[in-house]
Amino acid sequence: MIAIVCPGQGSQKPGFLTEWLALDGVRPHLERLGEAAGLDLVHYGTEADEETIKDTAVAQPLIVAAGLVAGRLLADRIGPARQDLVLAGHSVGEITAAALAGVLTEEDAMAFVRTRANAMAEAAAALPTGMSAVLGGKEDEVRAAIEAAGLTAANANGGGQTVAAGTLEQLAALAEHPPARARVVPLKVAGAFHTEHMAPALEPLRELVAGLSPADPVHPLLSNADGAPVASGAAALDALVAQVCRPVRWDLCMQTLLERGVEQLVELPPAGTLSGLAKRGMKGVPALAVNSAEDLEQARSILV
Repeated sequence: MIAIVCPGQGSQKPGFLTEWLALDGVRPHLERLGEAAGLDLVHYGTEADEETIKDTAVAQPLIVAAGLVAGRLLADRIGPARQDLVLAGHSVGEITAAALAGVLTEEDAMAFVRTRANAMAEAAAALPTGMSAVLGGKEDEVRAAIEAAGLTAANANGGGQTVAAGTLEQLAALAEHPPARARVVPLKVAGAFHTEHMAPALEPLRELVAGLSPADPVHPLLSNADGAPVASGAAALDALVAQVCRPVRWDLCMQTLLERGVEQLVELPPAGTLSGLAKRGMKGVPALAVNSAEDLEQARSILV
């Protein structure tokens, strides 16, 4: 069993798509995805600086598009006939995974992430909020400290990493008084995602999905809510909407991957974050972070 996983916001880096443009078909594909998102994704993926691509309205479509580009290059290896694949995505990466699983067309996936990103950016602008990773410590003590600071444990990433989300003042208080044997690291995101701070983003997404026609996934597609496979395309879409305000349980996704006997993990670009988590939360399972043409060829070999 092989897991195809797709990273979330914060994984993007300036210029990370530059090398990919040399591959046949990538530029026109990225341009088409950019048209659907209303953004010049070629520019943002190759020329824009770190601060620019940190913007939620840019980062989310850029990350989903990168995964779709890699997915198309691997399309002959991850088609519906295979019975040994399972897909999962972290936060906005769950949209990428849903598209690769056939739940959404690429155009619908980009329309969804465009609406999600703009609505979440607007919600984030209403109040200065953010997220910080809490690394180390005992889980119960970490969660108690997060709650005591008035924050939400927005991501349970496994491997001793929990992400706290809330106002900047609350995050500063947590950093000043961290849990025992833990450190607090601010993340490059622009809001308190997966908390009630994002509630204003729900209605625009509900309006959008009312006009979509999701298909059932052709491969098992894990939900960030509980790590379990979604039962249908409609359920996947409902989960994607609810996810905006609901904590991401990546720890449970990794647990499910282990229970399903996954023997190899392939992380699509911008890769590295989920491969790193797998080294701690899925010990013994090799993980390939696909960030270059050379990595892509290695992924193709793994997926033979």
